[in-house]
Amino acid sequence: MSAMSANAVTAADPGSAPQAVIQVENLVTYYDERRILDDVSLEVAAGEIRVIMGGSGSGKSTLLRHLLGLNRPASGSIRLFGQDLSRLSGQALFELRRKMGVSFQSGALFNSMTVGENVQFPLREHTQLDENTIRIMSRMKLEVVNLAGYENLLPAQLSGGMVKRAALARAIVMDPKLLFFDEPSAGLDPVVSAELDELILRLRESMNITIVVVTHELESALSIADKITVLDRGRILMTGSVDEVKSSTNSRVNALINRIPENESVDVDDYLRRLTRVD
Repeated sequence: MSAMSANAVTAADPGSAPQAVIQVENLVTYYDERRILDDVSLEVAAGEIRVIMGGSGSGKSTLLRHLLGLNRPASGSIRLFGQDLSRLSGQALFELRRKMGVSFQSGALFNSMTVGENVQFPLREHTQLDENTIRIMSRMKLEVVNLAGYENLLPAQLSGGMVKRAALARAIVMDPKLLFFDEPSAGLDPVVSAELDELILRLRESMNITIVVVTHELESALSIADKITVLDRGRILMTGSVDEVKSSTNSRVNALINRIPENESVDVDDYLRRLTRVD
């Protein structure tokens, strides 16, 4: 574990394990009859950067939707800050989400608003702050993500990396305790991706924030993670440090880490049944 990671782990209470911000126990979910997540359990400690990675169709995006309280599990439980999401009223879930920030894969900026207006939007929706304070707070967060002076531009006038950083500024404008990233490096060139990785590390250090990153970008995951949870076909293959994941003897983890294509045998009878099935 890096010195930066160790500082985050011990900051809360030296000599004791940090409190779990996220607790997922035996999570199962379906889309129609297809089981998407199968007995998923994990814990994320305060101040940790947890990377959830896996190939396409592994279930990582579905897991993120559950962590955000957007999906209800078929069984199992999800606790954020000790609160069971399935037991919260709509208002209680709304209040809990004020402690969370989300940076979406596409940025999800409002195209008709300037960068500054996008960053200010959560403050206008969720606080009673005056306009001057809102402007100052949004400019502070744009400074954090190195976008000072860009608040009057529209999203269409930004590069892909700048859109990601503007979305991040919006996600942290209310100083959340828990920050989610959905594929932060997707579509970025290696240099911009590395800059975003460094920004994520600085944010954890400066804001004392817990960060969950969902990604399939291996290089980014290995650069920022305290722990990596590897998902495959809805199940957790392993959770461990970067070194533990890299040295894993699990063949499917190795295939993901070393980008080895999977050659699956085809069950001919099952294939024919799928083709001839009447819905």
